[in-house]
Amino acid sequence: MAYQPRLLAVIMAGGKGSRLHPLTRDRAKPAVPFAGRYRIIDFVLSNMHNSGIRSIYVLTQYKAQSLVEHVQRAWGTRTTSHLDFVTIVPAQMRMSETWYRGTADAVYQNLYLLEDFRPEAVLVFGADHVYKMNVRQMVDFHRERDAVATVACLPIPVGEASQFGIVQTEADGRIVGFQEKPERDVVTMPGDPTQALASMGNYIFAPRPLIEALATDADSESHHDFGRNVIPALLNTGRVYAYDFSLNRIPGVTDSGEHGYWRDVGTIEAYYEANMDLKNVVPRFNLYNWEWPILSANYPDPPSKTVFDDAQRRGMVLQSIMSPGCVVTGGFVKDSVLGRNVWIEEGADVRDSILFDNVYVGKGARVERAIVDKNVHISDGDYVGCHDVTREALQCHLSDNGITVVPKARETWLTRARDF
Repeated sequence: MAYQPRLLAVIMAGGKGSRLHPLTRDRAKPAVPFAGRYRIIDFVLSNMHNSGIRSIYVLTQYKAQSLVEHVQRAWGTRTTSHLDFVTIVPAQMRMSETWYRGTADAVYQNLYLLEDFRPEAVLVFGADHVYKMNVRQMVDFHRERDAVATVACLPIPVGEASQFGIVQTEADGRIVGFQEKPERDVVTMPGDPTQALASMGNYIFAPRPLIEALATDADSESHHDFGRNVIPALLNTGRVYAYDFSLNRIPGVTDSGEHGYWRDVGTIEAYYEANMDLKNVVPRFNLYNWEWPILSANYPDPPSKTVFDDAQRRGMVLQSIMSPGCVVTGGFVKDSVLGRNVWIEEGADVRDSILFDNVYVGKGARVERAIVDKNVHISDGDYVGCHDVTREALQCHLSDNGITVVPKARETWLTRARDF
């Protein structure tokens, strides 16, 4: 058997996700539902699990209860040994009286975890992106080059560089410069002036240089961020490399398949489009690859069901995703993603929309180009969409691109108590 290095993954899951408001009003960004039955954090954890990396700490901070409950339910039962764990680590103020001041400070405040585990490499990955990645291939790249740090990067068109941190590399992949969201004078990839290498926010570090860099950063005036501060500070070692994510390969995908798919779902528009990527006959992002499954929590939901209304000739679901427990009773659903236990009444029409768990759409109601959060009740005949007449009643938000977002319904214990 080939030698397996001792690896420790630290997942950064404390993101506030303010650009995803109101979906992040009551939950951290990594806990936002995705594709009906998953949470965003499931993608990075599935990548680690499928890559055989099973020693994982998840650092949380912002409105973490929903995230904690999900990780415990979905991942807490998968452990088999002392080196096989997914453990939630809340902000504890062990090093100071402040909350995490940035991504680098979050790891710095938990250095005791690294010292106790004694890994040969530390993987610091974000929890708020949708993608598939064989992380072992990046680990092999890091070890072959005896790197101090390795940064996962993705080629992007130069015109999109202002949205990302851009790395400057030599022909061998060695990083020699970094630009934070440059508006002009973008450094392009060697040999390709149309492309730039964008940092994905995923890193592998040699432990000792990482600990020393974090200690130095903690005592300085900085953003305490890996991309802005720690990585640039390590460039003088000459051993910081860019790993080209577009070269990553996973089982079950052909060369003409979805290699290089990665979405930062940090805005309402990006989140909406990433969900819409899933519904096509040949999806841009395939959830049905049994050789690289996306794992999540399991619930005792019944099968989904559609009931055809002979009188109105309605009761269909076209080019959509239905999660377990959904019931469509004479309604019409097209180009949409339905979460668990969604109920669509007769005559209702749902198009180009994302409905979270336990949403009820009443008789004759219409939902168009919308994101409807959990437990929302849309009354008979109501219309939710870009010309929404119920915005005031449902406290809807309208994104810049005309996507209506209905926040999660807040049913209080007092309201429920009236039923007893």
